[in-house]
Amino acid sequence: MAMNMGPGSGGDDPDVMVEMNTTPLIDVMLVLLIMLIITIPIQLHSVNINMPTGTPPPPTVPPQVVTIDVDFDGTVFWNGESLPNRAELEARLAATAALPEQPEVHLKPNKLVEYKDVAMVLASAQRLGVTKLGIVGHEQFVK
Repeated sequence: MAMNMGPGSGGDDPDVMVEMNTTPLIDVMLVLLIMLIITIPIQLHSVNINMPTGTPPPPTVPPQVVTIDVDFDGTVFWNGESLPNRAELEARLAATAALPEQPEVHLKPNKLVEYKDVAMVLASAQRLGVTKLGIVGHEQFVK
């Protein structure tokens, strides 16, 4: 017959416990989590914006628009009127730049015009101090 000695060395000493008791660690972690939640300030989901009060003033004067067209052969038109030479264009651009409230200058080149003619108008406007200059008519270049 065999005799059951049990685990260990066979003595009356209890086995050594190898695992760590994690229950106190979990308790400490939960207490710290609750303290963190209590100390975090309440989040507001709104943004405070200072909005203007009252009614805005009406626009003073609608902007004046000057249209400069450059035709396919390089002819420059000022509001539909043909300009004979570059000196006349520069005189009108200088007069426009000298105004206290400059009008908007819309440059509308033809699709077939050479770039040098358009660049000449742009360079003259920049050199003479025209600040409100824009190129319009982009839809003719879209394929």
